[in-house]
Amino acid sequence: MTGRRTCPVEGTLIVRRRAVPAVLAAAVLLLTAGCSSGETGPSGQDDSASPSRTAPGSSAPPRQAAEETPPAQGSVEVVRTVAEGLDSPWGLAPLPGGGLLVASRDDGTIVRVDEKTGKKTELGEVPGVSAAGEGGLLGIALSPDYASDRMVYAYFTSASDNRIVRMIYDGRKPAGEQLGAPDTVFKGIPKGFIHNGGRIAFGPDKMLYVGTGESGDTGLSQDKDSVGGKILRLTPEGEPAPGNPFPDSPVYSYGHRNVQGLAWDGKQRLFASEFGQDTWDELNAIEPGGNYGWPEAEGRSGDKRFRNPVGQWTTAEASPSGIAHAEGSIWMAGLRGKRLWRIPLNGTAASAKPQAFLEGEYGRLRTVVAAGGDRLWLVTSNTDGRGSPKGGDDRILELRVT
Repeated sequence: MTGRRTCPVEGTLIVRRRAVPAVLAAAVLLLTAGCSSGETGPSGQDDSASPSRTAPGSSAPPRQAAEETPPAQGSVEVVRTVAEGLDSPWGLAPLPGGGLLVASRDDGTIVRVDEKTGKKTELGEVPGVSAAGEGGLLGIALSPDYASDRMVYAYFTSASDNRIVRMIYDGRKPAGEQLGAPDTVFKGIPKGFIHNGGRIAFGPDKMLYVGTGESGDTGLSQDKDSVGGKILRLTPEGEPAPGNPFPDSPVYSYGHRNVQGLAWDGKQRLFASEFGQDTWDELNAIEPGGNYGWPEAEGRSGDKRFRNPVGQWTTAEASPSGIAHAEGSIWMAGLRGKRLWRIPLNGTAASAKPQAFLEGEYGRLRTVVAAGGDRLWLVTSNTDGRGSPKGGDDRILELRVT
């Protein structure tokens, strides 16, 4: 394996409150793609996978004899702009009764957006957020029992680590006072100026999945005793989930550099997007206990110890962040790439060449969330210190996709 260069910085990193986190080149199994400097810092940011098993503890529907393959060519239509004027938006969580919760990385606040009118109401500030570099208030998710417990989970960078808290959301209280006191469910995730991970999501098994980064310390990714450079699987209370691949460990998969997106397909198979360094960004199909190669491998590798990605992209094309599954494809937001990728799937393999949409039209794209059927919510990321904000940035868009 050759020595690695330092990933070129996409924009200048500035340490301050508004901290910065910051065609298809060659085909690899019908896909190509690279480094991850949508969140690049001084060293960059920011397998043909075997058929994936169901996540432990989940009750998957019976497999059909054949996968339903989406058409090779898809489409994207921007239906409308849902909201404008958001400050460094990162995580987004749709509420079951309507409304979208959005986390501000730099302000450490969560706002509710009325998806019909675009009106924004601040719930409150998450205490203890230390925003610098690529850290701050990152992913948010709703409890699987949200209808009864009203719990909102948040992943953030504190003064000492990255951690996950949960808070009761009470919309009956005055704006700015609607978040209850935080209850820490998991802490000790390594923090750095770069590579803080941050995406959280509850899976079909009602367990909490967490994408972490190696905080710039590449050795952590292969260290199964560290929670850096991993995908974690936790109970809602923050304990290692039953059925995890390593006894008494929260680690679900390892060998990651900086996981940024998590999504499940209709058969409850987990996919994750990941920042590479100088060469390849990745979309991976996640297997329990799988080793995804970093820092020994970046992108596809001939080393059978490591699982190869479903797809890989160059840094300039992707620097991927959030992902969602809709209409038989994974939809992947690109930061430095400033485009939305469609990766049509057959099982855990790409069924056709990926397509790029919205290239350069809305700048950096941070988060994409399924909105039901053929709809997606898409969040831009131009006020994060690495973009070039235009009037109205940042914004949430509603998309229709096929």
